[in-house]
Amino acid sequence: MSRFFFRPYVPVAQRRAQALKKAAKLAREGKILSPILIDGRTIASTFWGKAWCNNLESYSDYENRLPRGRTYVRNGSVIDLQIASGQIDALVQGSSLYKVAVVIAPLAPKRWKTFVKSAAGKIANLFDLLQGRLSKDLLTDITRNEDGLFPTPKEIKLSCSCPDWAVLCKHVAAVLYGVGARLDSHPELFFTLRGVKMEDLLSAAGKSAAVPLAADSGPAIAAADLSDIFGVEIEDLPIRVQEEAAVKPASTKAKAKKALRKTPKLKDKVKGKSIPAVIRKKILAKIKSSPTRRP
Repeated sequence: MSRFFFRPYVPVAQRRAQALKKAAKLAREGKILSPILIDGRTIASTFWGKAWCNNLESYSDYENRLPRGRTYVRNGSVIDLQIASGQIDALVQGSSLYKVAVVIAPLAPKRWKTFVKSAAGKIANLFDLLQGRLSKDLLTDITRNEDGLFPTPKEIKLSCSCPDWAVLCKHVAAVLYGVGARLDSHPELFFTLRGVKMEDLLSAAGKSAAVPLAADSGPAIAAADLSDIFGVEIEDLPIRVQEEAAVKPASTKAKAKKALRKTPKLKDKVKGKSIPAVIRKKILAKIKSSPTRRP
């Protein structure tokens, strides 16, 4: 960056038009862009996005230059932002198109291990983690300055191709805020950027690394399914027999059939089909003792 040369000011409307034009040209050339698009004035609205922005604003190193960055990111000047492990690369439309590179030091192994240990058993699943639905103690550990999970200024190296002499120019500031906006929709990128595996937080507690779905034991077998599986007409059986069969849950008819194939069968048949011995005995016992059994 040159200390003595500054490009003329470009109005916001003109800068937006230039950004759109440049983005369209790059797209035609085959470059896949990932712009930061903000609806309204709120840059970030989720835990990880807001926590990222709050972390930036908590350090005096950045307080003078960040406001211009907020303006730039809101008006669509960040036409591309890519996040990888320890690296942020972006294109920002100012008076010209500028390249911004931000290098983030990996999270210190000692800090990560300490946090993983303190979080053991306190995080139920990845969904809660990514949504920031955690205990107050964990949220405090995550966002604490200097020894939390977010980077400090000394862990961040900034560069921009613009002529502004300041290390944290408005284009870099826009990119830093753009990261907060991106974490709103892709919070998992925070862990990618910091070079750690969020699955560590679950494995420490003996949990599955997969995001669990809502618990569901599956529907009970319907009467029609039981008829197909056992080869009997359910309406022919006493009501109590139907209830005993219905309380045995099975998520699908196929799973029920698979389970039955593992059960020894007798040669006796009902309507020409073999049935499991246990079921056969229950059916016959109930039919014999029921006053409604058919001749």
